[in-house]
Amino acid sequence: MVREKNKIGILTGGGDVPGLNPVIKSVVYGSSETGRQVIGLRRGWEALVNMKGPDDPTYVRELNRENTRTIDRSGGTVLHTSRCNPRRIAEAAVPQHLPHSKLSQLPFDGGYYDFTSIVIDNLECLGIGCLVAIGGDDTLSFAAVLWAAGFPVIAIPKTMDNDVHGTEYCIGFSTAVTRAKQSISRQRTTIGSHERIGIFRIFGRDSGFTSLYTAYVTSERCLIPEYPFDLDRLCKLLMEDKINNPSSYALIIISEGAIWTGGEAKEYGEADAYGHRKKADIGHALADEVHRRTGEETMVSDLTYDLRSGEPDSIDQLVSITFANIAVDLIRDGVSGKMIAIQNGCYTQAPLSELSVGARRVNVAKLYNTERYRPNYRSKLGMPLLFSGS
Repeated sequence: MVREKNKIGILTGGGDVPGLNPVIKSVVYGSSETGRQVIGLRRGWEALVNMKGPDDPTYVRELNRENTRTIDRSGGTVLHTSRCNPRRIAEAAVPQHLPHSKLSQLPFDGGYYDFTSIVIDNLECLGIGCLVAIGGDDTLSFAAVLWAAGFPVIAIPKTMDNDVHGTEYCIGFSTAVTRAKQSISRQRTTIGSHERIGIFRIFGRDSGFTSLYTAYVTSERCLIPEYPFDLDRLCKLLMEDKINNPSSYALIIISEGAIWTGGEAKEYGEADAYGHRKKADIGHALADEVHRRTGEETMVSDLTYDLRSGEPDSIDQLVSITFANIAVDLIRDGVSGKMIAIQNGCYTQAPLSELSVGARRVNVAKLYNTERYRPNYRSKLGMPLLFSGS
């Protein structure tokens, strides 16, 4: 039977962040007004690699106004997520139900299969005419592959690291900064009571936006992956802060990917589907160095997964809803191959074909004071109210 491809598919990939469920709900509600059905694909790209057919309950879920009515009130993603990369499917991960005759036709480099054609076949089997892919640069890099192969895709950027090229803002970023500020504000009482140096580790493998903006709103120092720091200078600044503080404590915020001059960015564990290994704990490594150089007691706090948990803040809720509504408008108008974005402080669309591989990085000269290890607070006249870009 030939299926009429008028359905909209939607999936979430990579790490979860607050704001994903408002996107899903808004796409469903907006699509219902144009008479288009929405199919939720569970566990990200894994659904389109492993599904056994259009009625596979493990991976395929019809979405409607009733079953999405309240999902925007909570964090995470009701569609769940994974880090599956359809272009790198290991032999051991090949679905058992896939016929050998079909498997033998797929590109194979000796270690991994490229399932791009399988993904497209499954989208067409579901009758999906356009796919809404929500994710970071890894998830969206495969969305760009699908678009290049001729399948209609609209991308929505999300990541608490705010590091996707082509947009100044990604869903999840504001909530992460809000949560970090709240956690640091609470922990000041403990750090101050013991007159310690507090070290706060925050996600940010290759980009320091989350640390930078958290430091901006807490008036503290920060260390980012884009600029190796000098340990002796840092210790001098921290002791200066401690001496000048009536409560005799100091704070530093550090991205997980930051490293000191002459240091080594250590990683451990096996690489994931996109080639990333876990970063070693820079927070405790820095604490050891600070204690050795200053003799001061330190306290390390890991502000990572907590920042991506729970419901979205108001800005993430607003951006999520707006990104979703723009996506529905573009699909209605027959537009695809675009990523919804914010540029120069305004909502816009960016070509998916130009999505860069790798992370967007902080413009150090513009946004970071390398002498004081602080955000740059100057030259803001004429800049957007929020998020002044890279």
